[in-house]
Amino acid sequence: MKILKYEADRLPVCIFLTLTLFDFILFFAVDQIWVVVAYWLAMIPVKGFVCAWNHHHQHVPMFRSKTLNRILEMSFALHTGVTTNTWVLHHVHGHHMNYLDQTVDESRWQRASGEKFDSVRYTIATAFTTYTRAYAVGRKHPRLQRAFLGYGVLTMLLVAALVTFKPIHGLLLFVLPMITSLVITVAATYKHHSGLDTEDHMLASRNYTSKLHNMLTGNLGYHTAHHYRQGLHWSKLPELHAKIENKIPPEYIKT
Repeated sequence: MKILKYEADRLPVCIFLTLTLFDFILFFAVDQIWVVVAYWLAMIPVKGFVCAWNHHHQHVPMFRSKTLNRILEMSFALHTGVTTNTWVLHHVHGHHMNYLDQTVDESRWQRASGEKFDSVRYTIATAFTTYTRAYAVGRKHPRLQRAFLGYGVLTMLLVAALVTFKPIHGLLLFVLPMITSLVITVAATYKHHSGLDTEDHMLASRNYTSKLHNMLTGNLGYHTAHHYRQGLHWSKLPELHAKIENKIPPEYIKT
């Protein structure tokens, strides 16, 4: 019996759960603070890329089992600072529905005046409102909102218990990675749409076809394709991009 919806998710899932295991091994078995600090610093870019896969999972859950998905989401939350259904609400039912309208987009890059936010202002505003905007979208999706709230509280209780038990380890292995990864996630999204004020889906996203970039982010560089069919599994985005590439301006496709 297959437990994953797509075999392409097998290696990513193994990597993410192994990272979680390493986090807990260091938490319980290593007392040298310098080792924990070095590990935290080394993992900043790694967990930054994990954010892209958390995003993919909240579009298309990786497991067939809801229980296994919740376990994976707890792992993702501890790496990325984004808990169960946060992106489902903020991103799937929010940003993807509204990204062509900057007056309501949950990841809006434009001021009310029509002026573009700079990347720092965008990152601060979007990161600090991630959970409040997800909650607001959740008013229209009460079932999703209940899981968002419940598992969010569960995650915070777990992190609080870890910090209480070993404060410095808890801070370096869980709290700081959650904060830095959320900020990295938001900062990375600025280049996707900023300055592209249009009502045409083919003109609203920048694309990056670098093999390394797409290997690390699960083909998130094919961003027009992702918005064109947001429910498509990440492994199928290059094929869709190839089909619609002639409709995308060449200047919106970078290697």
